[in-house]
Amino acid sequence: MKITNYRCFTIGTGWRNLTYVMIETDEGIIGFGEAHIVGKTHTVREYLRDIKRHIIGHDVYNIEDLYNKVTLLDFGAPGQVSMTGFSLLEMACWDCIGQKANLPVYKLLGGAVRERIPAYANGWYRVDRTPEAFFEAASKVVDSGYKGLKFDPFGNGNLELTREEYARSMALIEAVSEAAGSRAQIFIEMHGRFAPYQAVEICRDIECFKPGFVEEPCRPLDAHALKYVIDHTNVPIAAGERWYHAMAFNEVFRERLVNIVQPDISQCGGLLEVKKIASTAETLSMTVAPHNVGGIIATMANVHLMATLRNGKILEHFNDFSDSFVKEAGSPYPQVVDGYFNLPEGPGWGVKMDIDFLEAHAAEVENGVIQDPGLNMYKSTNWNLRSKSVA
Repeated sequence: MKITNYRCFTIGTGWRNLTYVMIETDEGIIGFGEAHIVGKTHTVREYLRDIKRHIIGHDVYNIEDLYNKVTLLDFGAPGQVSMTGFSLLEMACWDCIGQKANLPVYKLLGGAVRERIPAYANGWYRVDRTPEAFFEAASKVVDSGYKGLKFDPFGNGNLELTREEYARSMALIEAVSEAAGSRAQIFIEMHGRFAPYQAVEICRDIECFKPGFVEEPCRPLDAHALKYVIDHTNVPIAAGERWYHAMAFNEVFRERLVNIVQPDISQCGGLLEVKKIASTAETLSMTVAPHNVGGIIATMANVHLMATLRNGKILEHFNDFSDSFVKEAGSPYPQVVDGYFNLPEGPGWGVKMDIDFLEAHAAEVENGVIQDPGLNMYKSTNWNLRSKSVA
């Protein structure tokens, strides 16, 4: 089953673009992949044009060979742009393979090990950074049935916080913990902000709230900083969204620098690469909580993947609380019910995409370049509003 053509679509939101690749095959089967990338959407789409020679005529079954083409044969070390482009194609290939086999993708990856996939909410705290506002917003999340919720309370903090901001952040965490109570677990996002000593201080002060994990406490490439943090706290440490292929996890696995790994299937080589990462993590007694800020295809692909992981912990989900309109890009959308995703049905991803919707919600283009809104989270104190108007 050979790829005969491909098309790209990008829809925009107030804080991130979602790019979809549709591949067409010589058997009439059409498959979709999806990815996001901050600040480089146009670059990824141009990259796919650069490697068109690898795409057209490629057999969708030969995913490992496509990986070789965009890494080994092009004589480059894979990075964020190339792996995001490959992830788009890889996911679309799996969609075609599943449709050809008339099976859900998860049944082609080893089958399901669970009936439901636990979910945690993100993007819910688009409110003023006050304890009262965070408590109210968190209460709505818990009341909706979610068993977990993640948030970054640290404003525009970078390396360290002022004492005033430190106290403010602690008050926000306490408010969310109170709202969650015994009904849900909290997860603290740090976005790679902190020097290791500051990350450790925070971990020690929030240990009483028993967070499920602290995410990306330090810069993503600073393995020694991660080692310092994990050696000086009892709070579980998670990271991985900015490691873009299996080899990037080598030192982390070798030195056991995290408790939970968080690869992003839309930037880390798609399902097969993340499946390999998850399998290695399992041998080291680490769990997997994939990073997911995607729309319908990326979320559905994550659900398929998580269904197969013996060490799968929980899956991130934005679209119930942030730019919910992106759920209308296709159907059926994988809804969270009482805190869980159900096993997908139907061949491939089991999703029918709405091309008219994708075209009607196209991302902003200026001088021929797709614009990326971004979050500006290290400068803006209210980046959490996730709006284009935030400066």
